[in-house]
Amino acid sequence: MDLEKQPQKPVSPREPGTAPLAAEALRASDADRDRIADILRDALAEGRLDAEEHSERIDAVYRAKTVGELQPIVQDLPARSASGSPSPYDAYASYTSDAEPAAEAENLTAIFSTSTRKGRWRVGPRTKAFALFGNIEIDLTEALFEQRTTVIDATTVFGNVEIRVPENITLRGNGSGVFGNFEVRALEAAEPDAPVVAVNGYSVFGNVEAKPRRGRRVSDLQRRLRKYLD
Repeated sequence: MDLEKQPQKPVSPREPGTAPLAAEALRASDADRDRIADILRDALAEGRLDAEEHSERIDAVYRAKTVGELQPIVQDLPARSASGSPSPYDAYASYTSDAEPAAEAENLTAIFSTSTRKGRWRVGPRTKAFALFGNIEIDLTEALFEQRTTVIDATTVFGNVEIRVPENITLRGNGSGVFGNFEVRALEAAEPDAPVVAVNGYSVFGNVEAKPRRGRRVSDLQRRLRKYLD
């Protein structure tokens, strides 16, 4: 005997009067994933993760469906840099966090053109560089670093991004080239309070290059920072 199909009753996400879902069971949002990705980015820049570990965890972040799946990915990492004794960068961060809103990323774009950032300028915590059939030059050799970690997100499509840094800072990178070149010449500074520059991104039929410039050094780091704190 054929059974008559019964219409399905719509399923409510949560029936009235039932207990709310635990935080771990909530569906993860794009903002949730981005916050975890930022922690992983900082961990890579600080040397807590190598490039392979970072890549594996980033893959897990964007596969995660719930908040509970995101938490274990960073449970062994601090949410921000920590050390036994505060550095001048920590002092500057605590000073500005109460006085000023968080700075937005600086955007450098070159589309069939050239964009240059060099000379005496204050480096923000994050710079985004995008070159499409264009060239971008970022010269940090005379820049003022007001935080410990600076991240540069570099993307090129038939373009070029060239980054030059002082030779006594820490320089790290994580990226790839698709019919292109992504090259970061890694450095480890001897000075424990030296700035850290992390270059991330990819190049498609283009070039991303970051390396030190001989003879250019960041000097008197603590004196420079105290000048801004006074």
